Amino acid sequence: MATEILMPELGESVHEGTVSKWLKQVGDSVKEDEPVVEIMTDKVNTELQAPASGVLLKILIPEGENVKVFQPLGLIGAPDEAGASVPAERTAPPREEPKVVPQPVAAAPAAAPTSGRRWYTPVVRSIAKKHGLSVDALERINGTGEGGRVTKRDVENYLGTSAALSAPQPSPPTPTIEPQVSVATPPAPSAPTTAEEVIVLTGMRKAIAETMTKAQAIPAVTTITDVDCSKLVAFRTANRDSFQEMYGVKLTYTPFFIKAAVDALLELPIVNASYQDDARLVIHHDVHVGVAVALGDGSQGLIVPVIRDADKKSLIEIARDLDSIASKARENKLSLPEVQGATFSITNPGTYGALFGTPMIPPGQAGILGTYAIRETPVVVNGMIAIRPVMHLVLTYDHRIIDGMVAGRFLKSIRGRLENFDFFR
Repeated sequence: MATEILMPELGESVHEGTVSKWLKQVGDSVKEDEPVVEIMTDKVNTELQAPASGVLLKILIPEGENVKVFQPLGLIGAPDEAGASVPAERTAPPREEPKVVPQPVAAAPAAAPTSGRRWYTPVVRSIAKKHGLSVDALERINGTGEGGRVTKRDVENYLGTSAALSAPQPSPPTPTIEPQVSVATPPAPSAPTTAEEVIVLTGMRKAIAETMTKAQAIPAVTTITDVDCSKLVAFRTANRDSFQEMYGVKLTYTPFFIKAAVDALLELPIVNASYQDDARLVIHHDVHVGVAVALGDGSQGLIVPVIRDADKKSLIEIARDLDSIASKARENKLSLPEVQGATFSITNPGTYGALFGTPMIPPGQAGILGTYAIRETPVVVNGMIAIRPVMHLVLTYDHRIIDGMVAGRFLKSIRGRLENFDFFR
């Protein structure tokens, strides 16, 4: 009997992924535990292994389409099982062969209705719901997928064809043109020119976009402060080389930001919380800090690996963990546990010279801290104008959990630790 390749549960908050690449094609031999397909989520890019040895009989979810947790991706079996299909409990009841009856011309390519109902992917059902398509309408669509399955592209083609056929049709040509009063219809979108490029989001980029859409549902507020980084800059300048020789990692500013934020989270644990839909707050007693880092060369976007139990680690240990996860991100080698479970996040656009911004809160967290570029700035010190290295700290927070007073205290706590530079006490 054929064995299903199932989409695994890749984390508590991960309910679906995208098939980014099939590493095997139908008819290829596979060995148990051999990678067969790549899956992308907003958290990680991972390879799924074959659950059995044999031949890849069918690909049920093609590249670029979404797949729900525990949904079959493909089938593996013996070569003589080439006609195998998905087990009965995962498919709709068998359909009877329809009688051949002349049908009127349909508004779009369609198949004759049958006595049974077909199974549709969550993506197809979602598109149908969005556009008000009934199940009967779906039944009339010819499926081009495996075994006649209706794909996302089939539905989109049906919707496009239906719209074109339902538009007002031109009258037969007449010798004269009669003036008519009509509502002007917008011109159809033109095909991209050589000066344009259309990119369909897939994989990691698509998953990130979907997560950011969810983040917009959080009632977010932003509070800003600035920090005099004189002592921090002086320490880094004086110890940059010796720090790397002694501890084996580069001395950057980010570990100091993380350490200051962790200490502030211990002082104000409400910021290290998450909101649940039943109007309950979960206060996390362990501090797991997500740090936004670039994937690969940066063109693939950002990922947020986690420094676990940061509240139990020294500045040196945080610096080592940060160096490790950043290296893995550049090489696309982060594992799933390394990007799960953050209770608070930090992003450092200042690395790229950004002066100010309003970062978006990752769903499931109370806030995110943005640290920006340190610049020589004129400031007033004891009634005199002085030039100091100044940085903006930006806290975006969930207003269901945190109010402005708590946000102000949290930023003040971080600012005090950075300005007083008490990390080694």
